[in-house]
Amino acid sequence: MIRIEFEEPNKEICSCCNNEIIKLTRFVFKDEDAFAIYYLKFTMGHEDKYAIGIISIGDWGTDQPKNRFAFPFRIWTSDNNYQVGLMDKEESEWKHEILGNILDRKDALEHPWIKEVFHITDHIVDEDKILIEYFN
Repeated sequence: MIRIEFEEPNKEICSCCNNEIIKLTRFVFKDEDAFAIYYLKFTMGHEDKYAIGIISIGDWGTDQPKNRFAFPFRIWTSDNNYQVGLMDKEESEWKHEILGNILDRKDALEHPWIKEVFHITDHIVDEDKILIEYFN
């Protein structure tokens, strides 16, 4: 069973359009153990609506990132359905070592934890109210 802990959003102003940028930090627990963290970022008022994010899965019981892998992704909607696509690490805005080994799209798709990544993204689009409000 997955449970997401929702933190208050961080807000900034976009330098190109003066719209509000929303940054979300979320902690994911599996059977009440620290399991993953994800970050999301999107800009209000942009015509092209999408959010970028990264999910880091692995050993979150320690400060050692060596047993963590991070999966950069993008979320958008098409025909009123959520779409999730993996990205290469160069496209990711998150480079923190604490996230572990950030994977390129090809490596991420072949990783044994990819099903966990998409399980988390399913929960994101169903439960993260701030993201849901952005797309509505």
